[in-house]
Amino acid sequence: MTYLQLSNEIRRKGSFLCVGLDTDVRLIPEHLRKCEYPLFEFNKAIINATAPYAVAFKPNTAFYEALGGNGWKQLEMTVSFIKEHYPETLVIADAKRGDIGNTAGMYARCFFENMNCDAVTLAPYMGEDSVRPFLDYEGKWSVILALTSNSSAEDFETLAIAGKHPEQLFEKVLRTASGWGSKENTMFVVGATRPERFVEIRAICPDHFLLVPGVGAQGGSVDEVARYGLNDHCGLLINSSRNIIYASDGENFAKSAAEEAANLASKMALLL
Repeated sequence: MTYLQLSNEIRRKGSFLCVGLDTDVRLIPEHLRKCEYPLFEFNKAIINATAPYAVAFKPNTAFYEALGGNGWKQLEMTVSFIKEHYPETLVIADAKRGDIGNTAGMYARCFFENMNCDAVTLAPYMGEDSVRPFLDYEGKWSVILALTSNSSAEDFETLAIAGKHPEQLFEKVLRTASGWGSKENTMFVVGATRPERFVEIRAICPDHFLLVPGVGAQGGSVDEVARYGLNDHCGLLINSSRNIIYASDGENFAKSAAEEAANLASKMALLL
């Protein structure tokens, strides 16, 4: 999916919502746990219910990897289902990979060739070598961690770097990684819990898409993120996971998820 296609889909739906599929088998409705593929059955219902409002789905691979081979199979089934039924919707593998050389190349092959995801989240700590193999895939996106939503992000991400032009580590990541690719194949993860930092971030990368976790359960606000983070092409994918997919634990869980997604999307439509 290209930058323009993603921007157009956002305008068409009047939404920049990303639904996070952080599907915990312990939290899904009890009647689904007896299924052969409980995560997939849950995901399928959530996807069908929220697809009118979402421009992206983001399965977090840890929730599938934790179940071994069967869990990974359900991840593949989930991605295939989205690709078959909602091909206009971006699929982001939230894997946070960060290795170099042949290993990075194999990770890229896994998510882009074998699974056909559109994007994957990456940790840039090891530098360009850890991202370059992903950037070599045309039409795919590298989503690079920059300023994350967790409280301990300040252990490293906001550390000051001395020099002729002092900056914080996350600013160095944004400035450097922007040069590895372009707005057409590179996004950055910026947490919604620090909305005031979007001013600095947009000064460094005004045109890039930003994947924004932390809205909802972590306390981030759609209005605040949009106030500081929107650009002429929207440039935002705001992720909500738990607030949507676990809006209800009963048999009406999909309907409740759709209502929560519609509520968020309606707020976004007013901001575009």
